[in-house]
Amino acid sequence: MTSLNYKHLLYFQQVAQEGSVQAAAARLNVTPQTISGQLRLLEQQLGVALLRKSGRQLELTSAGRLALQYSRDIFALGDQLQQAMRQGDKPQPRELRVGIVDALAKSIAHQLLMPALTQEPLQLTCREQPMPDLLGELAVGKLDLVLADSPIPANMKIRCFSHLLGSSPLACFSAPSLQQVFHAPFPHCLQDAPLLLPTDTHSGVRASVLSWLSRHQLECRIAGEFDDSALLKAFGSQGHGFFFAPAVISQDISDKYGVTAVAVVDELQQSFYALYAERDNGNTSVQRIVDSAADYFASR
Repeated sequence: MTSLNYKHLLYFQQVAQEGSVQAAAARLNVTPQTISGQLRLLEQQLGVALLRKSGRQLELTSAGRLALQYSRDIFALGDQLQQAMRQGDKPQPRELRVGIVDALAKSIAHQLLMPALTQEPLQLTCREQPMPDLLGELAVGKLDLVLADSPIPANMKIRCFSHLLGSSPLACFSAPSLQQVFHAPFPHCLQDAPLLLPTDTHSGVRASVLSWLSRHQLECRIAGEFDDSALLKAFGSQGHGFFFAPAVISQDISDKYGVTAVAVVDELQQSFYALYAERDNGNTSVQRIVDSAADYFASR
């Protein structure tokens, strides 16, 4: 395949943004015929249609949406290159792009990431999304690391590793006002009680808790489901339901949200994983996080 012509990408990106060849031509101060010709060459080179007519406008095909994403990344890298050259020999901080599943406690994610930040200048970028979205970005190289509470599903064929960092039993938390209403000994206090759960069906906490309740023949009323674990705890602090979280951060949760740990359930364990691609196996920041995790869990 011949090398890409960046002017072709620029024209394509402008048409995608403006929605028409004429508007893009006016913006770039060239003729519409020039842009149309360059777009045809780009589509011929890539072997796919990038745009299609939709009324008077042009819209992206599925291949066009993917190409636009890469095109933006390419020009962003070009901007970074120019910035680096302007700064001369001044050392640049390494970038560490981390995805965090939205069901993962942020205080744990913070502690797991800290070792990477204390050793060298680092530009840290954290993104919070559901597990499938993060794995997609990890697979195409948009993330260096994903912190999750479950390994990569066996049916997902991506060239990535799942490294177990550690685990913690789950504790059941409640606001004092809720305990006054549901005051039977644990776990019987959960019968017919309101329960707060993470929404992510890939969450290890959600699956483990529901399975445990079923085994103990306990029926709870699901009073709320949350993408954000911090929001879940905030509702729990107001007495809207019992919730489960890692006992390793039990004191942090109690101090911050004014709830108490009703019980620690040793048979319920939440595991924590570092997911990273084969190409990042030698990434020193990722390796430092992996190596330090065992000490963190052992010390709690």
